[in-house]
Amino acid sequence: MGLWQRIKLIFNIRTSAVLDQAEDPIEVLDYAFNQQEEFLRKVKQGLVEVSTAKHQIKGQLSKQRSRIPMLDDQAARAVSADREDLARIALQRKQSLVLLVSGLERQFAEISAEEQRLINAEREIASRIEQFRTHREVMSARYNAAEAQVRINESLTGVSGELGELSLALGRAEEKTQRMLARASALDTLVDTGALEPVVLSGDYLEIELQKLSDGEAVERELLALKTNQGVGKLPPPSTERTVVINKEV
Repeated sequence: MGLWQRIKLIFNIRTSAVLDQAEDPIEVLDYAFNQQEEFLRKVKQGLVEVSTAKHQIKGQLSKQRSRIPMLDDQAARAVSADREDLARIALQRKQSLVLLVSGLERQFAEISAEEQRLINAEREIASRIEQFRTHREVMSARYNAAEAQVRINESLTGVSGELGELSLALGRAEEKTQRMLARASALDTLVDTGALEPVVLSGDYLEIELQKLSDGEAVERELLALKTNQGVGKLPPPSTERTVVINKEV
């Protein structure tokens, strides 16, 4: 394939794609339906014109036919009056009239056939338009349904993507929450076991040490009080025996 053929093919493909995007099937159906109705209107108009012409020819034919007996009568009376010249004129007129009537009859037959052809065409076109009307309604309904389905599927596709992103975000949030709960539980365990001591962020060193001594003394006092209450820290009673003290002189 030459370069020009390839360029032409690409142009035709892109043009066809653009036209396909721009072409609305409903508008195409409506246009075709309107064209058929316009054609039917022209056929009806032609039928009216043909019927009018047929009526006019029929009137002329009837009028000219009625003159033939009159010319026969004139020719007969001329012969009776021994006027052969007048009889010849009457017969000549009759002959011309017969030719005229023959032509009118031929035209009447032709226009009658044309009228019948137009009548048949009108019936056929009207029937075809009615069928096309039903077809157009069905096609329009199918296209609208397909278009709605496409819009719904596109919406569902977008929703699915958003739901997917939301699911991932919820999964990350749940995982982070589990980590925070696990960390809080671990800290609670350390606090309960005394592994963590209060951290002093600021303050004077001397005041801190004195506070520790004060806390120690308070602990000792409470411990002594517990022992006293439980009888552990009481002194033994004094002995009743006499103690002899011997003083030795050195």
